[in-house]
Amino acid sequence: MGGLKPHRFAAFLLLAAGLLLAGCKKPLSNELIVGMELAYPPFEMTDAQGKPAGVSVDLAHALGEYLHRPVRIENLPFDGLIPSLKTGKIDLILSSMTATEERARTIAFSEPYLRTGLCLLVGKGSEIQSISEVDRPGRTIVVKQGTTGHTYAAAHLKAPQVRVLDQENSCVLEVVQGKADAFIYDQISTFKHWQKNQETTRAILQPFQEEAWAIGVRKENDELRGQFNAFIRDYRTRGGFEELGDRWLKEQKTAFRERGIPFLF
Repeated sequence: MGGLKPHRFAAFLLLAAGLLLAGCKKPLSNELIVGMELAYPPFEMTDAQGKPAGVSVDLAHALGEYLHRPVRIENLPFDGLIPSLKTGKIDLILSSMTATEERARTIAFSEPYLRTGLCLLVGKGSEIQSISEVDRPGRTIVVKQGTTGHTYAAAHLKAPQVRVLDQENSCVLEVVQGKADAFIYDQISTFKHWQKNQETTRAILQPFQEEAWAIGVRKENDELRGQFNAFIRDYRTRGGFEELGDRWLKEQKTAFRERGIPFLF
C-alpha cells in the first residue's frame, strides 16, 4: 500500500498542525467592541473615507492601547446602544452618553470623563433668554428622540408643544425655519449649529441642567468598569483630554472661555 515518504509525511504533519492552530487561534478574542452612533460630530462621526473619527473614536483607541486590546467600532442608532450592550453585541458604550439615573437602572457607568449641560438653540429674533421662558403656552419645542433633552422636556415642560424628532439636523432645521421656538440640546452641539446658522439662530450656552458623560458597561462587568476608571484617571493625568480638546474643539474652548462658561473636560 502506497504512502507518504518520511520527509513528506513530516511536512504534512507540520502543515496540518499549523492549520489546526490557525483554526483554533482567535486573533480577535481580545477585541474591544465599542458601540457609538457616528452621527454626532465632532465626537462621533465618519471622515472623508467613511471611517470612524472624532473625539470618542480617539478616546476609544486610547482606551484600547491602555488595555492592550484591539478596538472595533460598531456604528449603531443611539437608542439601540443600551439594548446592544445588554445582549452582548458590544462591550461598552462610548457615545457622548449622559450617565442618568434611569439608564443606571439597566447598565453601569464609569467615572465621568466629560461634563456638559443642556442649553438652548433659539431663533435669532426670539425673546427667549432662559428655559423658564420656554415653558409657556403657544411655544413649540423640538428635541431629539432618546436624548436627555427629550427626557428633560417630558419631565419638566408642561405648557409648550414638544415635538420629538429622530434626527439632530431636523431639530435644528425647525428652529432655522421658524417652525420651533427652541431646540434643547448639549452645549457643544448647540454652539456648532449656531455657527452654521448665525443669520437665523442664537445660542444660549449657559446650561440649565448639568450633565456628565461616562462609558457604559454591563452591570455584572465590575472588572472592566474598574479598568475604564483607571484609564480615565491615567488619561487625564497625562493630559490626554486636554489634547483631545485642542485637536477637535479648539474654537469651542476659546468661545466658552470668552463667555465665562467652564469647558467640558
